[in-house]
Amino acid sequence: MNATTVYERMLGSSTDVFLRRMAINFAIVGFLLHLLCCVLYDFKVIESDDLKSLFDSYLDALYTPFSIILAYEVYELIRAIPESFSNSIGKQFEVVTLLVVRDIFKNLADLGGANNVTIDADVAFIAVEAVAFVVLFGTALYFRAQTSDSKDLRQEDASIQAFVQQKKMLACGLVLVYVLVALYSFTNWSRGVIDGETGLSRTVFFSDFFTWLVVSDIIILLVSYKHITDFPQLARNTGFILSTVVIRVGIGIPGYTGAVLFILSAALAACVLRLSLHDTAVDESE
Repeated sequence: MNATTVYERMLGSSTDVFLRRMAINFAIVGFLLHLLCCVLYDFKVIESDDLKSLFDSYLDALYTPFSIILAYEVYELIRAIPESFSNSIGKQFEVVTLLVVRDIFKNLADLGGANNVTIDADVAFIAVEAVAFVVLFGTALYFRAQTSDSKDLRQEDASIQAFVQQKKMLACGLVLVYVLVALYSFTNWSRGVIDGETGLSRTVFFSDFFTWLVVSDIIILLVSYKHITDFPQLARNTGFILSTVVIRVGIGIPGYTGAVLFILSAALAACVLRLSLHDTAVDESE
């Protein structure tokens, strides 16, 4: 089995279509099952203080389908890696946007169970997260608009074709890491549920996966030095890696600091992309 066959089986369009259909179906079934558990908990059929954070609000049911959709979007992020660096960064912000939305739903569910709700620190934090969502969403759209028809490198160059193949193999390796990290995170989380530690946190899976994503980005950057000697392009890719590192740190930090780091990462990546596009436009006009 050659490298192209491996890539097509793991990240090809037919596999993508199949996984997308499965993700949608699982999201619907997961949402209905979680909603049913919330109903049973509300009617005291399920009685457990350990499961309170999972079923005490009907809004908690939104956590399950968004988690499944996020799992699929992470796969889409991996698929974007061989296309271009900027495309994969844009997909990264789509993933983080959904991650923040999921956190907002969870925080609203926790807030909905409180009595005498006023404009306090909890509401202020949800407002900051909402701002982070808008900034991240805008950044994802900006990347999609600016990179949809662009390619980082010319495909007709033999050395560049070899670089693309290397990125495809790296993406296949990242798929294996993705599966292993997902299994490890789900196993640890399940053990926590059994032991009464049922907290829902964005650090589950995403903290470890983004660590490996940073590693893969650095490998791509280092390998690209064989094919790219243009400083602006190298500086651009380095800036994108910096934004990924900021996201990784933000995932591991709860509260306002994490939300601010997400906003900072989005602003940094958008500025780097804008500067690189401006540099390209100047070169073409000369």
